[in-house]
Amino acid sequence: QVQLVESGGGLVQAGGSLRLSCAASGRTFRRYAMGWLRQAPGKEREFVAAISWNGYSTPYADSVKGRFTISRDNAKNTVYLQMNSLKPEDTAVYYCAGGPSGLGSIRLGHAEYWGQGTQVTVSS
Repeated sequence: QVQLVESGGGLVQAGGSLRLSCAASGRTFRRYAMGWLRQAPGKEREFVAAISWNGYSTPYADSVKGRFTISRDNAKNTVYLQMNSLKPEDTAVYYCAGGPSGLGSIRLGHAEYWGQGTQVTVSS
């Protein structure tokens, strides 16, 4: 069993930056693909970014390419999402997710393990 805890959300002005962290429990974390998804009020949850277990593959949603960077530190059981040049449309609850199903499943919003979410609010 893996538990995921996100942190790092908050309120930031447009053009600013935030770094989200997702701390995982359990030794199997380092074998799993991980990712970030987000859900804005009144909208469906959408894929943001994902990372393979070894960090070699990092797909992104078109809306965040060039602005967001996903990374992981398997020694610390942590996944990060560096968010730069934030826009008001990035406002959402951001969820960390992952598991043995892999990158494809995460991109579809399907993952075995989920965090509780962290709020990111970008003011104009």
